[in-house]
Amino acid sequence: MIEANNPEINIDELKQKITEEVSRRQPDLLAVLQHERNVNGAIAKEVVEIGHIEALASNAEFKAQVRTHWPKKFDRFPFNLGWLKKYSLKVYNFIQKEQRVVNFSLSQGLREVATIEQRLSEQVAELKIQMSSMSDRLSSTEARIAQLGDRLGSSESQLTRIRERLNSVTQEQVTQIHATQEQVKQNRERLNASEERVSQNSARIHASEFNIEQFSDRLKLTEEGLNGIGIRISSMDAHLLAIEDRHNRNDSYLKNDLAQQKRLITLFLEEARQRLPGAFSQEHLTTFCDENQHSLDAFYAAFEERFRGTREDITNKLKVYLPKIAAANAGTPEAPILDVGCGRGEWLELLRDNGYTAKGLDINRVTIEQCQSRGLEALEADVIAYLRSLPENSLGAVTGFHIIEHLSFAQLLDLITEVLRVLQPNGIAIFETPNPQNLLVGACDFYSDPTHQRPLYPESMQFLFTYQGLHNVQLLHLNPVETSPFDRDEPEMRILHNWFFGPRDYALIGYKV
Repeated sequence: MIEANNPEINIDELKQKITEEVSRRQPDLLAVLQHERNVNGAIAKEVVEIGHIEALASNAEFKAQVRTHWPKKFDRFPFNLGWLKKYSLKVYNFIQKEQRVVNFSLSQGLREVATIEQRLSEQVAELKIQMSSMSDRLSSTEARIAQLGDRLGSSESQLTRIRERLNSVTQEQVTQIHATQEQVKQNRERLNASEERVSQNSARIHASEFNIEQFSDRLKLTEEGLNGIGIRISSMDAHLLAIEDRHNRNDSYLKNDLAQQKRLITLFLEEARQRLPGAFSQEHLTTFCDENQHSLDAFYAAFEERFRGTREDITNKLKVYLPKIAAANAGTPEAPILDVGCGRGEWLELLRDNGYTAKGLDINRVTIEQCQSRGLEALEADVIAYLRSLPENSLGAVTGFHIIEHLSFAQLLDLITEVLRVLQPNGIAIFETPNPQNLLVGACDFYSDPTHQRPLYPESMQFLFTYQGLHNVQLLHLNPVETSPFDRDEPEMRILHNWFFGPRDYALIGYKV
């Protein structure tokens, strides 16, 4: 709403001012066109820069735009002229319609001229580069032509010298050439004769090759027959080796049994010679009964030889305990090692070879004789009775491999008690036994030995050894199966692997505080 104190706007006067402004701006447009013609002439002469042309094009584009608002200086009126602005802009844009078309065409033309000018400049630069490259190539070609000229001169000199040398050839040399030609002719005749002989020999060779092929076929048949015979011989050798191995084992079994029987017969004959015709005393009868307890010594020695493994295998498995012995400072003359149930003496032999002082106990006279035959110190004695005969703190280590599963629970308690008593401070106890957590061992393999009492659960034995007074009792799982179809990362597969292919043995390792 227009306030009463504001003066009224004269529309005719406003139109007149707009017309005058348009007339005033027309000379500027003419100047732009003139400048455009000048620019075209300058482009033809390549003196106007592309940046100036871009500026002119931008100015023409600005002039070609449709007016959407008044100049800022007309906004100083203190009243609302919205309807007048719209009407005036429509009138102005109608008047300047053709001028905008001209300005737009002019701006487009200037853009195209700038593009052409840019392309011409780039082409001129490329031509300059090509002319420079051609100049370099021309210089290089001229240098090569000069070199060729020098080489041509040198070749002409050499050709001249060759001609002089050819002219200097004597008649004697010509004669020699003729003689050489005659020799070549003779050699050619001899070569022809040789080729004839070679042809004849080739025919004979072909005939020989045919005969050789026939012999080769016959030889192949013969070789196949010999291979068959060789396979049969190999099979017979394997069979003979198996028979020989069985014979050697049986021979060993028989020797052990005969040795035991000889010892028993000798004992009986000696006692009979001393006591007959008198009656046997109770002491002699006890001796005879004790000898009867050793009637299966040869059998058990043969049983271990068959099922326990070779001496080499057992020795390699026992090497895992050597660092434990070294850490405990055991095996010295002041702290010797006692191996209960020493068997064939693999552990005693390993200790001796590593410089340790050790002694073994066993009740099997056959295996004791085997140990003594190897120069090992082994005694026949009951384990618990022998330990009770020793003073306190007299041993550095007590070991037993696959022994405790042969004892009753009461005997096992007595064994641990006596071991703890005879060990020196910081002494070590090592006992190895089958691992029943491996189901194949606990349910099947354990009972392959008829002298086994019962499987011993690892955690239960660890608790028992700790309860009896041993300190820091550790479980060491040993001898896993090398190959397993369940050895994979899945949890179910790991469980099956541990059940059926886990460690076959474990060791109890404890210390005396």
